[in-house]
Amino acid sequence: MLIKNLEQRIKINKIVSLGAIAFAFLIVIAGFFFAYRMIEDSRKSIYILDNGVPVLAKQTDVLLNRPVEYKAQIELFHRLFFTLAPDDSYIKENIQKSLYLIDDSGKKEYTNLREKGFYNQIVASSSMVSIHTDSILLNKENNKFQFFGKQMITRKSSVITRKLFSEGFFEDIIRSPNNPHGVLLKNWRIINNEELSNQSKNSY
Repeated sequence: MLIKNLEQRIKINKIVSLGAIAFAFLIVIAGFFFAYRMIEDSRKSIYILDNGVPVLAKQTDVLLNRPVEYKAQIELFHRLFFTLAPDDSYIKENIQKSLYLIDDSGKKEYTNLREKGFYNQIVASSSMVSIHTDSILLNKENNKFQFFGKQMITRKSSVITRKLFSEGFFEDIIRSPNNPHGVLLKNWRIINNEELSNQSKNSY
């Protein structure tokens, strides 16, 4: 009986000891976890000096801003690509900047417009071309975008307004000075560029 009691006590002591070790291990892991969370939260806290007074500001998650950056990139590309003046140097500079934001589909569309004499007509007629963005739709499931806007061609005697509907895809890439948003537009194409109105200017 004495031996059995001793064996039972030894087993109980082992169970209690192992349980205590496991419990202590869990407490240590939980402590590390909460400490890590506190450090991460503290890194997101930024103090900004406002006239010498520190003001707490929270750092936003980069991923939360990505849809905004996608739309900004799409708008920037269209603005650079379609904002033109009767100046060859200005046109080439804007087109060059826009081509950093897109794959070969942008170069193909530029070549197509150049072969049609579009840029020569802008220079010859002293026209100004600008665009107005109506809306930009994003489909995050397949990284597709749709751009809706209007293209205005201002000539000496008239103002032509054309619909501008285009679509394509977008992809995350490394940020660079020429592509600060880190977004590359792909497989871009113009769906509709029909004329909406042609208003004559008043001549005095």
